[in-house]
Amino acid sequence: MMIKGYQVHWKSFNELSKEELYQLLRLRQEVFILEQDCPYIDADNTDQSAMHLLCFEGNDLVGYLRAFPEKVKYEHPSIGRVVVPISHRSKGLGVALMRESMDYVLKQFKAKKIIISAQFRLKGFYENLGFIAVGEIYLEDNIDHIEMHYEV
Repeated sequence: MMIKGYQVHWKSFNELSKEELYQLLRLRQEVFILEQDCPYIDADNTDQSAMHLLCFEGNDLVGYLRAFPEKVKYEHPSIGRVVVPISHRSKGLGVALMRESMDYVLKQFKAKKIIISAQFRLKGFYENLGFIAVGEIYLEDNIDHIEMHYEV
């Protein structure tokens, strides 16, 4: 898959190199723990079941997310840990990564529905991709979240 100017790869946990794993964990910690001031255990023992989408600019990881088949996080396939560093935001990269992941999940997991746990402040971002909020706002790691669904 290509996003102009970037190298994008899907990999299972076992296919990740040590350097790729280090970079993705570092990026997730930089954004989800430090930037958002949210101390929590990011390594949640589900990375092993995920497909990982890595987006590189040269040797630098500048975008990442993970996708799960059904019955890992939810009854239906899901996408999570969507992250782009501050230096690469507002360039359409997050949208491009989400579109790629939605296509991947629908085709590879033969899904008709995708579930995400979205930070509430990003609800509009996901609505623009076709997700619909379901249920009430809830706290996850002390940050407001809302469950959202995308259906074909």
